[in-house]
Amino acid sequence: MKKLITITMVVFVTLILLIGCQKEKEEVKKSVTPSPIDDFFSVEQNFNPPHPAFRQFSKYVDVFGVKIYAMEDVEDRKLLHAANVLAQYLDNNEDGEVDNPLVLQAMLDHKAYVIMVKTHNSPDLERFFQAAPPDWEGQDLYDEETIPNGAAHGKFDAALEELLHIVTHAGYAYAYPDVFGEHEGSLVARALDQARGGHFLKVPEKYPEGAWFTYYDETCDYSCQITEYIYWALTSILGAQDFPGRYEYIKDEWRLNTREKVKEGDPTIYKLLTDPQYAFPRRLPDGTYRR
Repeated sequence: MKKLITITMVVFVTLILLIGCQKEKEEVKKSVTPSPIDDFFSVEQNFNPPHPAFRQFSKYVDVFGVKIYAMEDVEDRKLLHAANVLAQYLDNNEDGEVDNPLVLQAMLDHKAYVIMVKTHNSPDLERFFQAAPPDWEGQDLYDEETIPNGAAHGKFDAALEELLHIVTHAGYAYAYPDVFGEHEGSLVARALDQARGGHFLKVPEKYPEGAWFTYYDETCDYSCQITEYIYWALTSILGAQDFPGRYEYIKDEWRLNTREKVKEGDPTIYKLLTDPQYAFPRRLPDGTYRR
């Protein structure tokens, strides 16, 4: 009888210890989400948001001081992919140091951030922007449009677009205002005017014949048009717009979808984006930073 009681007590204590260990493991899991073993980044829990507007985001990844915040329903693999793409835009040779410190410093000075929500019509998006600090530079990205290795499946990975936007809009535009400033008179603005067939502060009813950048979104002002123009030109130079079916999909907005087309059709922007002093990426990010 004593042996039975002793055995019972041992089993009971063992169960208590196991339950305690399991709870401890669960607590750790709630604080830090392990990344895939070969991923350079980790998903951190957003315990100390930098501003009340960021409280709704449950997690983030830090990329050279620029944080990508995400809602709970955003897949960790999508968040990590976004982090890797941003890192490759900033450190294209993947040596652990940003290629252009002036650009990163400008992003940090202007409190650049990225937010990720599940879909384009997520109520989380509107709720955030209603409370977002107006003097911080931000960019949104959706889980539904983040498609790692999308070109291999005939789809475009929007992470390549949106993360480049934050780098150029919050980085290059401030680091080199006379060259990449998103305002009239900058070198890139002059190139934009050539690409659109004229100087249009507002979207025209119809772009002139011969224009190769014809973006008709009326919500996109002149500054926004510059951001979009740089995106189209650089990603075309890097090969992101050259896969089966892509040209047919984008030709109503952008005609120069390959490196050679940009070089021949828009030599001004080609020269700016390939000038080594500005250290723009030379390779298209693939979401595998330092792997």
